[in-house]
Amino acid sequence: MKQERIYPKFTVSVKAERALSGGHPWVYGTEVVREEPCENGALVDVVSLKGRYLGTGFVSEKSKIRVRVFSKNANDRFDEAFWRRRLTHAWEYRKSVLQPDELECCRIIFGEADFFPGLTVDRFGPILSAQVLSVGMEQCKDLLFPLLVDVLQKDGQRIDGIYERNDVAIRGLEGLAQYKGWYDLSAHGLPTPKSALADIVENGVRYTVDVENGQKTGFFLDQKYNRAAVARLASGKRVLDCFTHTGSFALNAAKGGAAHVTAVDVSETAVEMARANAEKNGVADRMECVAADVFELLPTLEQGAYDFIILDPPAFTKSRKTLHNALRGYKEINYRAMKLLPRGGYLATCSCSHFATEEEFCKMLVSAAKDAGVQLRQIEARQQSPDHPILWGVGETSYLKFYLFQVV
Repeated sequence: MKQERIYPKFTVSVKAERALSGGHPWVYGTEVVREEPCENGALVDVVSLKGRYLGTGFVSEKSKIRVRVFSKNANDRFDEAFWRRRLTHAWEYRKSVLQPDELECCRIIFGEADFFPGLTVDRFGPILSAQVLSVGMEQCKDLLFPLLVDVLQKDGQRIDGIYERNDVAIRGLEGLAQYKGWYDLSAHGLPTPKSALADIVENGVRYTVDVENGQKTGFFLDQKYNRAAVARLASGKRVLDCFTHTGSFALNAAKGGAAHVTAVDVSETAVEMARANAEKNGVADRMECVAADVFELLPTLEQGAYDFIILDPPAFTKSRKTLHNALRGYKEINYRAMKLLPRGGYLATCSCSHFATEEEFCKMLVSAAKDAGVQLRQIEARQQSPDHPILWGVGETSYLKFYLFQVV
């Protein structure tokens, strides 16, 4: 006979009940009507005002998100077997939606979309790069990390270690300290790796990923198929890749047969890595890397100098409060690009901010095209790659907007 499962109860408002019933996993502090005593990071059952069970999640005393629900099955027991199943499901999903050679370089855990609230795990060859953004996952990681390595190794995957990229300010909202470094897996037979550099291949392009110091978890994996779409369109063209970071779009364009590529980023370090990647891929003779501010550079360029412009800026906003200014920034760079391109030129443009919705982003593009005196012929509308799944009902998991246009 199974022992009865007893967790502290959090009674929530009708608004929270409606959100949870619609699939959203977050309960905000302002939506909690009654709560039973518990420790920070503990498991709690969320119930409606009428006492109906709505789900189980982790409590965060510091965050505005008070409970992160990850199970809606009242019979679940959150033991090792439960978490092993969850991790296996996440890995099997990637094996289904990606090609076998793409599994060496992919996102394995995408937070709420995989029902691991606040946890991201990316794979770069034999290195897993993990980021923990919730107190519940922080307290679970000593169980989860060795289990994940075991799941992968038993499937024949080589894993040398897990590097934690917990050097992000958002951890402070959960009352968690910032740090980065290797997770200790010595008790599980894995010595600490000597290097956090990983060589990967994506779309036939070779990169060295600096897992320790690179952006986010080391490399942006979500644009994988969008970069391939750019490569298909780049043949014979003069390409300007703005906000190039370490050159991923530029390299795909060059490998796709572009006549010449100019890759621009404000970071000298990023530009040096882009140059190294160009050398690594044998395209340095057709790829120029420039350290410059894109906002300052675009107005100085001659119209018609490029016939394909790529705009892949960082998230201009991470809150609704700054959305208006972000949209002005998006419009400025898109307007300038549209003015620079000749009739019949091509534009790839995107936004990785959840707060700049698809509707708002498209409205901005319409306005920029009108001001530039051009019309946009849509070639493709794309999103993030499927190893970053979009969970319907959880708007935050749908964040990347990517468009390919011909300017006519």
